[in-house]
Parts: sequence; structure tokens; C-alpha cells
Amino acid sequence: MAAPVTQNLVATFFERAAARGDAPFLWAKRDGAYAAWSWRRVAEAVGALSRGLSALGVAAGDRVVLVSENRPEWVVADLAIMAAGAVTVPAYTTNSRDDHAHILGDSGARAAIVSTEALARPLLAAAGSAPELKLIVALEAMSSDAGPVEIHSWDDVIEKGGAMADNVAEKIAAIAPDDLACFIYTSGTGGRPKGVMLSHRAIAYNVYSATDLLSELDLGDEVFLSFLPLSHSYEHTCGLHLPIALGAQIYYAESIETLSANMAEAQPTIMTCVPRLYEVMRARIMSGVSRAGGIKKSLFEAALRLGRKRYETNQLTLTESLMDRLVDKLVRDKVRRRFGGRMKALVSGGAPLNYDVGMFFLALGLPVYQGYGQTEAAPLISCNRKSVNDIASVGPALAGVEARIAEDGEICVRGDMLMAGYWNDAEATAEALRDGWLHTGDIGHIDDAGCIHITDRKKDIIVNSGGDNIAPQRVEGVLALEPEIAQVMVYGDRRAHLVALIVPDGDFIDRHGKGRSLAELASDADFHGALAEVVRRAGEGLSPIEKVKRFAIAPEPFAIDNGEMTPTLKIRRHAIIDRYRETLDGLY
Repeated sequence: MAAPVTQNLVATFFERAAARGDAPFLWAKRDGAYAAWSWRRVAEAVGALSRGLSALGVAAGDRVVLVSENRPEWVVADLAIMAAGAVTVPAYTTNSRDDHAHILGDSGARAAIVSTEALARPLLAAAGSAPELKLIVALEAMSSDAGPVEIHSWDDVIEKGGAMADNVAEKIAAIAPDDLACFIYTSGTGGRPKGVMLSHRAIAYNVYSATDLLSELDLGDEVFLSFLPLSHSYEHTCGLHLPIALGAQIYYAESIETLSANMAEAQPTIMTCVPRLYEVMRARIMSGVSRAGGIKKSLFEAALRLGRKRYETNQLTLTESLMDRLVDKLVRDKVRRRFGGRMKALVSGGAPLNYDVGMFFLALGLPVYQGYGQTEAAPLISCNRKSVNDIASVGPALAGVEARIAEDGEICVRGDMLMAGYWNDAEATAEALRDGWLHTGDIGHIDDAGCIHITDRKKDIIVNSGGDNIAPQRVEGVLALEPEIAQVMVYGDRRAHLVALIVPDGDFIDRHGKGRSLAELASDADFHGALAEVVRRAGEGLSPIEKVKRFAIAPEPFAIDNGEMTPTLKIRRHAIIDRYRETLDGLY
């Protein structure tokens, strides 16, 4: 394979656009049907927007916050910001006012691009605490008061830039591989998001590694279906810059509810997913099979059983082999058609994939490959591939990535894909990057085949099944502010949402408990309902992914004597989980 790309990301895009011309590139729903933006159209919009941003004062090195749902304009904005020499700061559409205030203030963003008025409201509410923010470019008309911040129409900026002399090529040529491409904010142990600084080289090297990974799949005219938020590092690299490098088409899914229909329409060949998506699809497939019953259910169960045996043992009897071929035609072909019928790779990342969930799809003939990464690695570190697919592992390190296990069992990696550091946080940078190695915070081992196995997390960050990082201490701190809650521990690693184990305050117990013990109150519906209102109220100060959906009442307080607190009065999270795992798992 060719050496890694060392030019900047925007130069790569314009090279592909020049070669692809009027071929379709980005597909989005319009009036109920998919419509395409050609490579030429996107390139022209990128150039015009970039010149327009420069005319408004956006200069090299400036940070520009980008708040939008997945759509072609997101791609245009990201590339245009970088073409101006500036740094894209993607922000989630679910961010609250406080989230935006932190990102705007910490990054010192000069400008922001936002798609809709609804998404602009929390951003504008935060603008008052971000004195560096001077202008906002809005895709849609806005009536909200922006105060001292100038609001410019997307169309007006494009039109202005389109009438200017074309100097984009010169600006792109001046962007060095080690210049920053983006800040992607990710939560740390303290709960305050840290800005991960990623260079053009880091993301380009990730794209090189991913291309090497996919080279075993007989690549051609590839089609990606983009579902994860482009503000997530996983989708930003694998769902945008990878398909750009491959000259591929990208379809934007509408929602999780329409995903099956979108797959049938797009007929994708490659899709990046998080475990939560597999969980949802598995549940829907199983529900349909259960409703069908009879011979259909029997054949489906045979496909699962035989597919799993073939994967795990590679040994089927003659009778089983004949039956396996039959169910491949009658069952697996139908499942493959539900995924568009052309899928070459379903890559799972962002959080650990449950073995049984992964095996479900492998047994049904879908090419699922589990990978591993962190935003700090742009984000790809390892992944299974066609020639080595151990779904119980996260695969071998990718091309150009070195991995080793430290003395304490921590997984450490190095390579050109690593971040430049955390913005404005030298201490955290020094802790994460030591002697050129990224200390991932994950515990694991590397087997004889070179596959990485993750067995534990050194840090307490919760990674839900959607791949979001959640700092449990922050959520626990917000809940514990409520006077009715004495102690709390949240739980939800690899799960769709958070649950909690709560020790109510003594006064609350006295008022509502009528002299009963915690053990007795744990199953009391009225007491549980009163406490549920407290949890709901506390959740108003949390983001959607941080909200606790269900909880259980601990039968006794967390204490030093029962081993659930340290001598310095910190909760011993693993001890509590070990004791109450069945109770916590029962909340899902």
C-alpha cells in the first residue's frame, strides 16, 4: 500500500473533487426522496464559504464552532473552515447552554456556524459569556436576539465569497500537515469536556490506516451510510474523511426510526456503527421473528445456531452444512437485503460490543468488525478485519499504530495519529501523553495473534452503548445536591442509558418511610415514587445522555465498614457494582 498521506485534509478533498467532477457525493433527503450534491457542487460551495468567512475576519488559527445535524452543509462548513486556515470545533446538537458556554469560552471561538434556530437558541444564550465570539453564520433565518454578536445568512456569505477572487488554492497550500484541523471536546474524569487538538496529519494517518484495513474488501465505488453525529470523532474520521479519501458517496440517514428504510434506499457498502445501534436492530429483528413464529422462527433459530457454530468451531457435519446452505438462502439473504444487500463492512466502535450481539449478526451472514479507538487517537487504534476477525477482541493494531501493555496492564499506543494535546490543559496532556505514548486508561492484553482484548477501565468514565463518554462523578454530584439524596452511584457502561443506586437522606426517610428500614423501603411503591420525583428534578440540570432513567434503593448506606467507601470517604465503585450487579442489571 502507498505511504500515508501527508498533505492536509482540504487538499485531499479538492483532489478527489477534481477527479470525480459531477459524480454524486453527498445524498440527503429532500421532499421525501434522496437528492445528491455532486463533488463539483460541494467544492464550489466550500470555496465560496471559505472566502466569505475570510472576508468576515476569520483568520488562520481561529476556532469556529459548528452546530448542525448531519447534512451536506456540515461537510461544506467543516472543509471551508479548514480551507480558511481555521480550526473546526464540532459541537453536539444536544448541547445545553452550559455546554456551549464551556466550549465557546474554553476554545476562544471567534465564530460559529449553526443550522437551525432551535439549535441556535442555547448557543446564543451562551454567547454572553463568550466575549471572543464575534459572528454567527446561520443556515436558516433566525429571529432570536444575538446581542452584540453579528448574525450572517449562510446564503449571503456563500454569495459574497462566490463573487471574490479565488485564492483558496493558495491558502490550502499554506496549511502544513501538523497544523490543527479541529478540536473535538470529550469529557474527562472531572466531567468538564477537554478540547482534543487533532492535526491534519493525525486524521490523514487514521484515514490511511482505515484504508489499509478495508483493502481486503475489494474496494470499488463505495457507498457509506452516515448515521452517527459528525461531531463525534468516530464519524468525523470514518464517516467523512475516509469516504472523501476513497472518493466514495455518503448518504445521510434521517433517524434511527428510519434507518432500515434508509439502508434499503442507499444500499450502502460500508457503515460505521456503535453497539447501541446493533442492540436496537437485533431487538427489532427478534421481535419480528417472534411475531412470525412457526417455520420462520425455526429456520431463523437454525441460521443463528449453525452460523455461530461455523464461526466458533469451523466444523459442521454434512447434514449441518446442507442445512446451513438452505438457511443461508431462506434466512440470511433476507437479513442481508434489510441492510441494503451490498454490505462489505459493518464496523462497530465507540464502545465495547457485547459478544452475543456481535455474534448474532455474524451468524446471520453480516460482516461485523469490532474496533477500538479514542478521540485522542483521531480516533482509530485497532480493528478486526476480513482476514482476522475475533469478535471477542477489538482486533490488531492498525497499520502505523504501535500498541503495548504497561506494567500495570494499561493499553498504551503511539503513532502519527495521536493528538497534539488537550487545549489549554498542559497537566492533562502530560498525564495522557508520556514519552510519545498515549495512555488510554483501559486495561487489557494482546494475544498471540496480535489482537487487543480490553478487560477493564482504569478510569471511571462511563462509555454508553452509543459511544458517548459520561463522567459519573458529575452526574452523582448533581444528584447528591438534592437534599433528599444522601449517597448515589450511577451505572451504565455499555448500556443505552444510566441507572443509579441511591441511599436516601435520613430526614426524607423519616418523612416518607414511617419508621421502616431501607431494605423495607426498597420495594415500597409510594416511597419509590416520591424519590423518583427528586431524581427527575435533579435531571433538569443534566444533558440527555446524563439523565438517570431508573434507580434502585440501596438496603444500607455506603460505608467504610462494609467496604463500599475508602478511608478518604470516596465510594468504591467496583465494590458497589460487584455487590449490587444483579440489582443494577435488573433495572434495564
